[in-house]
Amino acid sequence: MRVLHGARTGLVIALLAAAAVAFAADTPEVAAQKAAESWLKLVDEGKYGESWDTASGLFKAAVTREQWAQAATSARTQVGTFGSRKLKSRQATDALTGAPPGKYVTILYDSTFEKKAGAVETFVAVQDTDGAWRAAGYFVK
Repeated sequence: MRVLHGARTGLVIALLAAAAVAFAADTPEVAAQKAAESWLKLVDEGKYGESWDTASGLFKAAVTREQWAQAATSARTQVGTFGSRKLKSRQATDALTGAPPGKYVTILYDSTFEKKAGAVETFVAVQDTDGAWRAAGYFVK
């Protein structure tokens, strides 16, 4: 009985270790989507300055904090308040037209807004220099 108990304990420990490794090893698409949803929450709440603060160096090099706040305010005024968002697709790539080499994930969401029911949001994530996934681009059509 004692040996059987030890074997069960070893099996449970092995399964827990495997689950922890699987959980910790997000694919680029999963990690980028987590970053997107966190960042989009800031934008949905009108916290444009904070969203710029948490964006990638690439994003910050393209637009100042004030320019981003003005552009986001204008875009969100046109579509109205956020309604809902559903993942449409995720695509990882090492190259984007007009962007420096790097690791990118383009995420598309089918979204609804107060003034635009059939919107498509495009979020581009880049793996930043510290390894974290951050916003590199965002568009609503």
